[in-house]
Amino acid sequence: MAMSGQDSIDTASASPTAARFAGISRRAFLHAALGLLVLAAACFVGGFGWFASHVAHLETPADPERADAIIVLTGGQSRLDAAMELLESGKGQRLLVSGVHPSASRFQLQRAMGGDKKLFSCCVDLDRTALDTIGNAEESAKWVESHDYGSVILVTNNYHMPRSLLEMGRLLRNARLEPYPVVNSDLGNGGWLTKPEALRVLFTEYNKYLLALARGVVPLKPTPDGVTLAGASPSLR
Repeated sequence: MAMSGQDSIDTASASPTAARFAGISRRAFLHAALGLLVLAAACFVGGFGWFASHVAHLETPADPERADAIIVLTGGQSRLDAAMELLESGKGQRLLVSGVHPSASRFQLQRAMGGDKKLFSCCVDLDRTALDTIGNAEESAKWVESHDYGSVILVTNNYHMPRSLLEMGRLLRNARLEPYPVVNSDLGNGGWLTKPEALRVLFTEYNKYLLALARGVVPLKPTPDGVTLAGASPSLR
């Protein structure tokens, strides 16, 4: 079909205008995307600063209130020592050591933790199932519910405490958690900024904490290959 001369003129005059508006739209989109990226980066960095400062100011309670039970998450000798001291001082009726390596015997653990052998024999339970913090929370919840405890002292390192409380709090809805952070090094007054190893640990834990927060919105579950949707069938993983 033939095109009239007027149609050609209209099309030619419209094309530069459309192209100009398209260019403006692309630039606006790129500017908005860049702005969102900068904002997200600022929130991430600011969040890390808050997290590190919060952890650095956590202190081990000098005289914690008595609770029904004590739970310690494995990961360091200082945690085990602190938990055993709490049990010996009567701060809880029983102690659960969560995340014990399957190859570790009760005798080996008792020697590592020290303390009274009779007290260890009667009042210390071992969880060998948990492999991570989520597993700690799941197995601890079963233990607390089976004994009908209403209050628990949670023992772990200061940098690990925020995530541990988050995961535990989701499952221990009827039990009060009393944090007992174990502090191995002084990170106050920005000390973590001058200690590369502490900075690395805090940054790693911060990312895990963000993932734990995200799990409250999207049910993500860690796997050896990364993360997947909790409850997803093998074909979807």
